[in-house]
Amino acid sequence: MSRQIFVNLPIKNMEKSQAFFKSLGFSFNPQFTNEQGACMVISEDHNYVMLLIESFFQGFTKKPIADATKTTEVLIALSCESRSEVDELVKKALAAGGSAPNPSQDHGFMYSHGFTDLDGHVWEVFWMAS
Repeated sequence: MSRQIFVNLPIKNMEKSQAFFKSLGFSFNPQFTNEQGACMVISEDHNYVMLLIESFFQGFTKKPIADATKTTEVLIALSCESRSEVDELVKKALAAGGSAPNPSQDHGFMYSHGFTDLDGHVWEVFWMAS
């Protein structure tokens, strides 16, 4: 059985969050997108991120929502096809209002960098030699 993954992230502002991720080249599935949630397509067949307005997100858990600008709730690792794609994605994120939590790291067989989105979620982007 092939499984899909849907990472659910709480966000404050739907319009700003969608604009941020669209500027990085991601698209949204309109069938699963409305004012409370947006289905961001990472890869067409298996990987998605659900951006959920905090009040809607809260309906899925009894625990308080972590403030990702102050605590680490999750580190999202996203593979890229090349070192240059890693750099380009981080560059786009910074231009769209994100920040870089760490400098890039070159381990020879792997190159990584990352960005923090508008809600403080950390996205680690990396390339690994095959």
